[in-house]
Amino acid sequence: MDETDQRPPLVVCDAGPLIHLDELGCLDLLADFPVVLVPEEVWREVQRHRPRVLGQSVVVLRQLTPTQPVPPALAAMARLLSLHAGEMEALRVALEHDPALLLTDDTAARLAARNLSIRAHGTLGILLRAIRRGQRSRDELIEVLRVLPEKSTLHLKRSLLDDVICEAERLP
Repeated sequence: MDETDQRPPLVVCDAGPLIHLDELGCLDLLADFPVVLVPEEVWREVQRHRPRVLGQSVVVLRQLTPTQPVPPALAAMARLLSLHAGEMEALRVALEHDPALLLTDDTAARLAARNLSIRAHGTLGILLRAIRRGQRSRDELIEVLRVLPEKSTLHLKRSLLDDVICEAERLP
């Protein structure tokens, strides 16, 4: 996610980034988006796993239910990639609010997004974006990345995390 990226009209969030950014003390990095749309199924998932996220006042979260029928291409992707209900709803809402940015840490959901021409980024992308936008210092966010395996339930390969840390170190 480049700092030169135009901010999309809306951001749609899956449960992962909300939960993981809160675990890392970085939920405020979403505050520069005017509103973050949270599909109903995702809202329930966050309520089960990290309810305090829904009660915070730093980020404007708006719960909503998809209004359009499931597009055939999304239904096919959901079956092929075994998407969960929250991921499916997040993709559906992103399609309904095109162009929207989908925030998800789920690999299958990101693959589906790519195939549906939806821009998607995850927790790591939000952390790198924060450095580029000056929301936090590079050193502070590199430390967040270094302690991520101990402080967050985000599961990722160590090699990916090392690559992201190297990328962060190269940022001005």
